[in-house]
Amino acid sequence: MEFDDQLRRFFGTDDLASLSPAGLAAGIEKLQVDFGLEQSRERRFALWTLLHMFGAAPDLDVAFDNEDDRNSARDFMELMERAAEG
Repeated sequence: MEFDDQLRRFFGTDDLASLSPAGLAAGIEKLQVDFGLEQSRERRFALWTLLHMFGAAPDLDVAFDNEDDRNSARDFMELMERAAEG
């Protein structure tokens, strides 16, 4: 799952700066739908990380049944916070 490929899939571009607010909202909605339908743990986690980056991820207890997945998501959130600080 390549990041640029996912941007093109959900937003129609890999240049997010070119998106209108409506285009961004539509892409996030598509991403949320795919997340809700996804059965693969790995793909589901990857989609959740994208949603998190857009501020649209569901709470961990809603998103993941598996405690290991919730812990991995917490680790990801912590890494993103550190990167934003640095």
